[in-house]
Amino acid sequence: MITIHAALTTDAIELALEYNIDIIFLKNTGQPMGRVWHSKLGSISTIRRKQLFLQDSPLGLQLVKEWILEKMDNQIRLLKKLEVNRRDDEKRAIIRDTIEKIEKQKANIMSINNKETVNNVRNMLLGYEGTAGRVYFETLGKLIPEKYAFEARSRNPAKDPFNCMLNYSYGILYSSVEKACIIAGLDPYIGIMHTDNYNKKALVYDYG
Repeated sequence: MITIHAALTTDAIELALEYNIDIIFLKNTGQPMGRVWHSKLGSISTIRRKQLFLQDSPLGLQLVKEWILEKMDNQIRLLKKLEVNRRDDEKRAIIRDTIEKIEKQKANIMSINNKETVNNVRNMLLGYEGTAGRVYFETLGKLIPEKYAFEARSRNPAKDPFNCMLNYSYGILYSSVEKACIIAGLDPYIGIMHTDNYNKKALVYDYG
């Protein structure tokens, strides 16, 4: 990996290519800008085909279910921590109700037949994940200090300071995930649950 203000000779590049070593150029934030690899794609094209295969394979569904369930478990863990620190019975009740709603979406995810494929149940997966995310953020908006309170997630543009912070944090997360995908040899533009649209890093959104 090469960051800005670094120099690399053509001899060094040639040596890396000779041994099929990718060279990845990063911004000072760690976000990938580009890469140099051998003209014979070899394993790169094979990996891309396998990524596409996962969209129409039970294995792909298994991976996506695990990712979504882990995300929901993290939401529940944070809510439980917030509940411990709350003395207001009304807010504690709101947290418990939200946890129940997220648990229901977890049950919906787990009930999907493991022999199915992501292509066949994509809308269901996105719906369950979206419902859990909506009630989770609605609850967070009621728990934080009043001057930072918000009603729902807003992205482009963010409508309040808390969503500004979330968008900034997600940007950092997505950059880290993209870098990890590229280093691992995965194509960040070929997702499993999120569809492949032009210039959309679908796999990054799958992991994020």
